Order: sequence, then structure tokens, then C-alpha cells
Amino acid sequence: MQSKKVYRGAARRAFTLMELMIVIIILGLLAALVMPNLIGKSEEAKQKLVCVQMKGIKNALDMFRLDNGSYPDAEEGLEALAKNPDAEKYPNYSAGGYFQDGVLPKDPWKNRYIYVPGEEGINLISLGADRKEGGSAESKDITYAECIKQ
Repeated sequence: MQSKKVYRGAARRAFTLMELMIVIIILGLLAALVMPNLIGKSEEAKQKLVCVQMKGIKNALDMFRLDNGSYPDAEEGLEALAKNPDAEKYPNYSAGGYFQDGVLPKDPWKNRYIYVPGEEGINLISLGADRKEGGSAESKDITYAECIKQ
């Protein structure tokens, strides 16, 4: 005769269908409450990143101006921060350029920043998510002038 081994306290208990349904309902309710708060936050974060990058570009432009006496002109653009456009015009140009590895940052939508020099200073523009001039809400253009007001 074979004897059965009985392990006390080691009985396995599975979840009932009702318990599983309650857990699924709770998770669904939590998702319904949290998801609306998360949607749209990525675009907001990208817009804030644009301002951070623009401030870094402005700092590089200021260093360029300190070394060379003026900002790059419109034709030279931001590329002047990565590579000396004219060694005779800018003899005090920083040996390593004004960006690490000579790489200009792009906005979060992978576009180049638009550089607009003027008599009153400079402005930087990101065309936003739609990559076109104008737009509103998430597709609006973002300017350095707006960023420094924040």
C-alpha cells in the first residue's frame, strides 16, 4: 500500500475568476484616471526642451561674440558656431568651436533652429511639431524671445 504525503500549509490556492475580474477593473480605473494626465505631456516636454536648447545656443553665440566682436551674420548662420566661416574675419575663433564635437543641436522634431540676427540682438526660432511657419497649440513656432519670458 502506498502512502500519500500530506504537506500541511502548502496547499496551492488559485485566484478565482471573480478576484481576477476585480483586479482588472481596478487597473482599468487607474488607467482611465492617469492616462488623460499623461497625454499631451510629451509635447509640452518637447517645447520646454526647445527653450533649454535655445538658451544653450544663445550662450554659445554670446561666447562667439565675446571672442570675435560680433554675432555671426545671417549667411554664416549657426554653422559659424561649429566651424570658423572665415579665419581672417574671425582670428580669435575658439579652437574647438562653440559646441562639443562641432555638432549643432536640432530641435526635438529633428529640425534645425532658425537664426535671425538683427540690430536689437538675435532671435532663434523652432518651427515646432508641424515643421511649418505659424501654427497653434502643439504646432506653434517657438522663439527665443518667448523662452526668456518664461
